[in-house]
Amino acid sequence: MLGRLLILLLSVLPKHTLSRGAGWLATRPIPRPLRGRVHRGYSRVFGARPEEAALPLEEYPTLNAFFTRTLKPGLRPVADAAIVSPVDATVGAYGRVEADTLVQAKGRDYSLTALLGSRELADRYEGGTYATLYLSPSDYHRIHVPLSGRITAATYIPGELWPVNVAAVANVANLFAVNERIVVDLETVSGGRLAVVPVGATMVGMTRLAFDDAVHTNARRREVQSRSYDPPVRVETGDPLGHFEFGSTVVLVCSPDAGSIDPLTPGATVRVGERIGAPGVGGE
Repeated sequence: MLGRLLILLLSVLPKHTLSRGAGWLATRPIPRPLRGRVHRGYSRVFGARPEEAALPLEEYPTLNAFFTRTLKPGLRPVADAAIVSPVDATVGAYGRVEADTLVQAKGRDYSLTALLGSRELADRYEGGTYATLYLSPSDYHRIHVPLSGRITAATYIPGELWPVNVAAVANVANLFAVNERIVVDLETVSGGRLAVVPVGATMVGMTRLAFDDAVHTNARRREVQSRSYDPPVRVETGDPLGHFEFGSTVVLVCSPDAGSIDPLTPGATVRVGERIGAPGVGGE
């Protein structure tokens, strides 16, 4: 009931304006003597792990800088010959793509075509596997490449900014296909495809890509923005792919010829670089 009331309240609030406001606030400079106290306070409230940060807390001049922090070297080793988790996250859903359908939550399905914004692209994934990975405010906010290959395109799709927490997943129909998002199209060595889809959410300042500053969420534009890369952007497993400026969700979809995501249990935690699947022949 509380979750439904929250969604009802958010339905009448200007979610994009609120999120841009949160992004603005998070980029306000913090006086150096207060930085450590502010970032430790945030960590206590949300359960973040400041000891993993690459820099001393005093070196992060804003909350946004701390949200998007890199980690100390070696904390997230990258598994060999594997599809790896692109994020630190909790598994929200896992399954096989059947009849253009993905499961959002018990009793709620949604269309892969709607998520990707293209029936032609969605058809490539029929019979493949997918995982929904939820990042809470406590998690490391950067997104990494799940498998070596070539990024051929990225598409920004405008939409809503509903929350992506458990209450919203249970109560907002087609949540991941109605929220704004970026679809990153990665071609693997085996010729298969991985779609990495960072989904925007309420209070997420922006979602940005590491390889293209021009593509990001929560902009004032409200039209689809498609970018093709010629030559493609070559990436290796574990390379930076982008980041959230607060927690959100990544939907990862794997075509049958790219390999297969291993069965994942909803509620389980995964970490960047951890094996979550097997690549196709020649896929790594």
